[in-house]
Order: sequence, then C-alpha cells, then structure tokens
Amino acid sequence: MIQITKEGVLMERTSLDFESHGVLNPGVIREGNTVHLFYRAVKPGNHSTIGHCKLDGPHEIIGRETEPVISPEFDYESLGVEDPRICRIDEVYYLTYTAYDGINALGALATSRDLKHFEKHGVIVPQFSYTQFESLTKGGWEMGDRYLGYCNSDPFIPVTNRDNLVWDKDVLFFPRRINGKLHFLHRIKPDIQLVAVYELDELTPEFWEDYVSRLKENTILFPKYEHEISYIGGGAPPIETEEGWLVIYHGVNCTAEGNIYSACASLLDLHNPKKELARLPYPLFGPDQAWELHGEVDNVCFPCGTALFGDTLYIYYGAADRQIAYVSLSLSELISELKLNTIQDETSS
Repeated sequence: MIQITKEGVLMERTSLDFESHGVLNPGVIREGNTVHLFYRAVKPGNHSTIGHCKLDGPHEIIGRETEPVISPEFDYESLGVEDPRICRIDEVYYLTYTAYDGINALGALATSRDLKHFEKHGVIVPQFSYTQFESLTKGGWEMGDRYLGYCNSDPFIPVTNRDNLVWDKDVLFFPRRINGKLHFLHRIKPDIQLVAVYELDELTPEFWEDYVSRLKENTILFPKYEHEISYIGGGAPPIETEEGWLVIYHGVNCTAEGNIYSACASLLDLHNPKKELARLPYPLFGPDQAWELHGEVDNVCFPCGTALFGDTLYIYYGAADRQIAYVSLSLSELISELKLNTIQDETSS
C-alpha cells in the first residue's frame, strides 16, 4: 500500500460574498516555487465563479484574490463556472471548467499567457440532446442502460426531458502534444473519454457526430472496482513519467447511505494514451477525516490538481464540497505500486 499523508485543510471559505458558501475543486499549476490555485468559489444560491490563490511552495498561502478571476459572461455559463483544471502547453495556459446554465453542464475552455487575463473559447465538448445521442450511438454499442439511464445530475434516474443536453464534464488537457496532437480527457457518465486533434477548430458538429457514433473506441477508462463502480471522472491533468501518463481521477460508489467520492490512479501509455497500462485496484485515498465526511456534500474527496516537488506529489482536492484540502505521497512509490497492478498481469491471472 502507498503511504499517503493527509496534510489537512489548506483553504476555507471566507466572508467575501463570492466564496462565502464554499471553496473547492482547485485547478493547480506550479511555476517555479509558486503554486497557483484556481478554485471554484461558491456564493449563496449555489452560483460559482473561479477564484485565485498563490502559494509559496506546496502550502504557504502568500496571496488570495478578493474577487473572482473568471465569472459567468455568456448564456451557456449563466449560472456558474465550476471545477477548473489547468495546464500549460507550450506558451499557453489551458484552463478548462464546467459551464452551467441551470439545465446543461458542459466543458468549456479559457486560455491565458500570463495567468491574469483569460480569453474564453466557449464549450468545447459535444452538444447533443439525449434523443440525438441515442440516435448516434444506436447499433454501435449496447448503450441503453449504460448512458441513457443517467440523468444530468444523478445516476440511475431516468431522463425526464430528452431535449436536455447530455452532460459532459471533467475536461482536462494533457500538458504537451502527443504525436503532434492536442489531447484532452472528458467525461460522459459513467466513463472517461479521450479526444485528439491537431487544432481546436477541428471540433465541429460533424467531428462530434462521428466521434459519438464511435464512442466505445473513444472511451479509455471504465468503472472497474467497487470504490468506482458507479461512475468515474477526470481529476488532475495527466503527469508525464518515464513509465507512462499518471492519471489521478475520481471514482464514485453510490451506496444506500449516499455517494462516496474517492481519488483513484491509473497509468496510460506515453505514446498512445488510449492504452491503459495499470490501475490501482483500491482508492488512492478516500473520505475518512472530518473535513471529508461532513460538509455541503458528505463523503467527498474530489482531486483536481497536483504539484510535484522533487519526488513528493501533492494532490489538492475538494473536501465535502466545502473546503480545499491536500495530501502528499511519493511519486516513485505510486508508480511502483501501479506497476504491480498492470492490465497485462490482471489479464494473465
């Protein structure tokens, strides 16, 4: 088992209106010794913006903005910009977030060159109603219960309005091009899918029609173990290691006592990230501390960002949808443990 140190709560809500209801789910990027947290800030009424905080090293707060750095501006995000993730590709920072209009929740993108000024590029995931989605996937896969049994917010509840869009969240980019292409993960419940394009203007309606009609081959991670059996979703941007792309994601087990959100780990092939090499058969860490067990939503560890200092990997996560906490662990120890749980070993056994 991997030695995980739960470092505790890093950030809590303040009396400022925009974050007085909660702070959670931070996108994280390290620049030198400075760690930037772009976090979901929630005000009363469950309306979210994105706040910004700077750390010196992995945990010393040295600056925290008193106003949001990204707020709703357009109809597609009118009720909230949520759950940011961030990475740098070449000279550009890619910040993805969930745009929520009160009915639909979809992955959107903003870019920056200085982490101060962000240009919004709108929704970058497919926008299909449940009726269109079913038509595109019919015959290609046994889709019925797998996808169409999910309503927008809760699993296993029938969709009541099939004109609503299929929710597509947890968008996060790989931090460099692979074989010349931009790659990003996204999540149509209950699985994690992968997109690869040379440029983002390729993401046309025609592209998405073809992509969704071949959804099985574009899906790379499926729920597998008990702690993630209900559904999974992206967490932090993948980390490049000599052994492969380390993916920290979240897994959900829907129980009679409520949903339990845990942090999970998988390893993807460096040259072909559609290929999963290994996966932990148990949670990397899950809710067992007071700040994770009780909050706005109980039993939640929701990882969204990481920072690596030497061999120590810090994982920052939303705890019970109310505050931001973090853990530390040895990256090399985690990779070694993953190599003991390869897909090949599992198949052969």
